[in-house]
Order: sequence, then C-alpha cells, then structure tokens
Amino acid sequence: MESVEKRSHSKPDYHKINLEQWERREHYRYYTEQLKIEFSLTASLDVTAFLGQCHGKGVRFYPSLIYCAAKVLNEMDHFKMFRDENSDLCCWDTIHPNYTIFHEDDHTFSDCWTGYSPDFPAFYKEICTDMERFKDVKGIKARPGQPENFFCISCVPWVSFTGYSSRTANGEPQFFPILTAGKYQRSGSEIRMPLNLTIAHAVCDGYHAGMFFERLQRELDGFLETI
Repeated sequence: MESVEKRSHSKPDYHKINLEQWERREHYRYYTEQLKIEFSLTASLDVTAFLGQCHGKGVRFYPSLIYCAAKVLNEMDHFKMFRDENSDLCCWDTIHPNYTIFHEDDHTFSDCWTGYSPDFPAFYKEICTDMERFKDVKGIKARPGQPENFFCISCVPWVSFTGYSSRTANGEPQFFPILTAGKYQRSGSEIRMPLNLTIAHAVCDGYHAGMFFERLQRELDGFLETI
C-alpha cells in the first residue's frame, strides 16, 4: 500500500493513501460513490487453547481477547482507514480499542477505551486499571477523551450467535472495524466462540476479513508465547 507524506500535528500519526497507486482504488470509489455499504461476517473461533492459557497464567479472558484483536488489527492497514478533513483516504499508524463495560446492577453498558501497546503485560495492566476505574461510571461514554484512531469491540456472553448485523440507519458506512464476541461453548473436544466483524466495503473485502480471522486464530493459539 503506497503512502504520501507522514503527518503528526494535532492528530495522531497517520499517512495519506495514494489512490492512484492503490490496488483497491476502483473498489474504494465504487463503494463510496455508488454502493455505500458495510458488510458483516461472523466466524467461529477455537478458543480452547486460549482459555487454557488465560487460566494457566491467571489473566482475564476479555482484556486478553481485546489485546489479541488489537494486535492483529494494528498489523493490517485495511482496518485502520479513515477520511481526513479534506475527505482524503488515510491510514492511522495505530488504532486503540474502544470496548464496552457491562453494569450488573441495571443491565446497561458504557464505552471505555485504553491506549494500545504491543507489550502485553503493559497493556493488560493498563486495561485492567481502566476497567476498574470506570466500572461504575454510567452512561454511554464512561471514559472521556476517546481518541480519533479507535476500533470498537464488545462481548455478548449470553448468546452463542451464528450471525450478527449492526448498521446506522440512513447513515454513511463507518471505516473503523466493529467486533462483537458471543458466548463460547463446548463443541466436541473444542470450545468455540463466535466473533463478528462489521466493516465498510470501501476499505475492506472478504479476503481481508478472512485474513483477519485467520491471523486472530493464530494469535489466540499462540497466546502463551506472547506472555
């Protein structure tokens, strides 16, 4: 993927995409000018080894899953796209997880965010601190100051779904990825968990979505080596 100048004034670091040299330029223009759609894809992930590694290391499942997803997304430029103030297509250097916190007392949720770090121990400590600090803050946004360079991730642990769809009615497609995990449950000798990805077709195709799930599965399987 070609880029032009690096920028780092008021925004986080990013680079502009040279559309004339980008292999998806025609697809991008078609899906931003004619057919403005998002697509949603659900995959069943094997979390058997991942769960065992979390239990063995004494780390929590949800923050660890967020780390693995953030790590993979940050390695794939198609999931870090946005349009700047001039509507030019750009790519963030880093995106940070914006995740949900569930309130047991009134069954509502709030958004929180934590700055991503590829260093798992540092990230895990930070996200657990943030979850504890903002766990009782009600309303949509529990933590203020959400950065522009983010992706969304949440968990619906009450149902093991086979499909999921989330869209803004009559709105423009969103370029940031939205991940939704479901309830994991045993299937034969494996424990499997559904994970849904929703993304704008302008920046991502089925191939890239497939590569995301493939890489995430490898990351989950090799999580013990990470920590």
